[in-house]
Amino acid sequence: MAEQTAPSAEPQVTFSSGRVASSGAASEAPDLRILHYNDVYHVDQASAEPVGGLARFMTLCKQYKDGEQYRGQPELVTLFSGDAFNPSLESSVTKGSHMVPVLNAIGTQATCVGNHDLDFGVKQFEHLAEKCEFPWLLANILDPALGQDVPLGNAKRTHIITASNGVKIGLIGLGEREWLATINSLPPNIIYKSASAVAKELVPQLREQGADIIICLSHMREPNDNKLADQTDGIIDIILGGHDHYYAHSFRNGTHVLRSGTDFKQLTYIEARRKRDDPTRWDFDLWRRDVTSEVPEDKPTAELVHGLTSKLQKSLSKPVGWTAMPLDARFVTARLKESNMGNFVCDIMRSYHNADCSIMAGGTIRGDQIYPPGAIRIKDITTCFPFEDPVVFLRVKGQAIWDALENGVSLYPALEGRFPQVSGIEYEFNPSRPSGERILSVKINGKTYEPEKDYTLATRGYMGRGKDGFTSLLVKSEGGQAEEIVDEEAGILISTMLRQYFMALRTVGQWKKLSANWTSIVNDCNHTHLPSEVRSSNNNSNSNGDAVRRDLQQDKGAVVESEPWRKFLRRRLGYSKKPHNDDDDDHHFDPTAAESSNSSSSSSDQSGSDSDSQIDLDILLMRKFWGRWARRAGIKAGVCGDPLKEAECAVDWTRVIAPVLEGRIKIVEA
Repeated sequence: MAEQTAPSAEPQVTFSSGRVASSGAASEAPDLRILHYNDVYHVDQASAEPVGGLARFMTLCKQYKDGEQYRGQPELVTLFSGDAFNPSLESSVTKGSHMVPVLNAIGTQATCVGNHDLDFGVKQFEHLAEKCEFPWLLANILDPALGQDVPLGNAKRTHIITASNGVKIGLIGLGEREWLATINSLPPNIIYKSASAVAKELVPQLREQGADIIICLSHMREPNDNKLADQTDGIIDIILGGHDHYYAHSFRNGTHVLRSGTDFKQLTYIEARRKRDDPTRWDFDLWRRDVTSEVPEDKPTAELVHGLTSKLQKSLSKPVGWTAMPLDARFVTARLKESNMGNFVCDIMRSYHNADCSIMAGGTIRGDQIYPPGAIRIKDITTCFPFEDPVVFLRVKGQAIWDALENGVSLYPALEGRFPQVSGIEYEFNPSRPSGERILSVKINGKTYEPEKDYTLATRGYMGRGKDGFTSLLVKSEGGQAEEIVDEEAGILISTMLRQYFMALRTVGQWKKLSANWTSIVNDCNHTHLPSEVRSSNNNSNSNGDAVRRDLQQDKGAVVESEPWRKFLRRRLGYSKKPHNDDDDDHHFDPTAAESSNSSSSSSDQSGSDSDSQIDLDILLMRKFWGRWARRAGIKAGVCGDPLKEAECAVDWTRVIAPVLEGRIKIVEA
């Protein structure tokens, strides 16, 4: 493994065969030139070096593909080792489809299947793979429903690429058993076969088909790649691995084992030459490249990235779900006491992993606002939960949970992000006691916790790394005691988890023409009920609704001054005169589609559709008038206070969320 003190845009020697001068000049042209990368998620650059980013990454790719110094040499072969379709903010909207043109533009010629490529289901993977201009490989994970020896997702087991100089490259794709357990939805009766056994079976077949060199594209942890090299006695010339998010190289039992970093921040350039004494074997020279800010952006690719992100902004404004309750995401709530938003998200984390309990630092909630009843947009979710560390699933002792809660309240009443929001847990603390001695009692699933009992816990990867004082939750791989059942690599983002939850509601609920249903109910009523009051026990008179409308119209400068309240609701909930079509399927988001023309946009605006800024204005107006409306309508004006009375949220024409406070966190005053 090449030692490196700091990221550098200059080529760094990872391994030298001795056939290339120290200056980089080769005494003889290579027989093969290969570029390798793995595990890419974000097309935008990061803030810390190496900043990565697709546009800078593409600059290096083009240098190796078209550089003057490589004129007359074999054309570059570009290979990828899986994980592109998730997780990222973009994929939470597109379900991975935005990465198809990215992988194609890089010039990828083959890849193996990564676990995150299956996050949105096997069918979605198959749909995306069909649009790729290269094959996806996975030899040792088979789906018998597709036929004998057919890999999961209709991937290929092996593939041969003929280089520009006629050299035949035999490729085999391999995955590990461990990541199968992290995939939410798999076909039944999946067959996993030993990677080394499958390699011993298929590599000779590739040789018989004329392969001059054997390359394994793997998506396995480094120890499993090393085990594969150790057990196959050099029949594989080089293993190009993925799954780990770091750069590493080793040479074991005659096989090179390489992984090339992550997220467009690194790549490896490889030159291969036949051995002089044995032309069936190969010498390799490997160079690491860090994609730092010193690397200029490729202009056409920068425009592609801009096009992708601008289209995504429009998609982010789509409704993904609906709430019948105001959702309190204010810092002063989430960092000081029980929050119904915290309850909701912790419940989903716990349910997703079927955990005994979940803990989330209150600072995870970044909205710092009250989200009113009505539509919840993808933008609301990603803004409120912007962090990109996935949810992890741990097994910990009861004492570790107690200690985590103790840490969470240790700085109270400071507005510290460590304050714990919970699910499956009830805890009581006294802020007047010394820090570290404030927790008075803890119950898990209604029973007093047992210090030495094992509990399963869903929490953020951030906390699993012991950050913000949560050392009791530090995972074993980082030197702690918490056992990782699902680690950060296999976990998914909170924002993705929430979106999947709302998608599930959309599937099992009655979502046909939801906006039209909502606004038609408003039209049928003589008052301005929101969903949580459709069956409220409070009987509101017609005059109350009229008073609300008059009150709203008296506010100078408000949009509702020139529009009826019904129209405002229609615009807020449907975004246009045409009801939102809940049959729209962003599984097939087309990131390459052309932007609408100005005239088309103008026409759309005239028909009642709103710009994103207009939608934001509507939301601000709804928040401004929420309290006034509540008083006039005769309901409680408190935000996220006491639980609703029976049937107050029993809405029979849709599935909405209505999280309430349940007394999970009790503060004992001095």
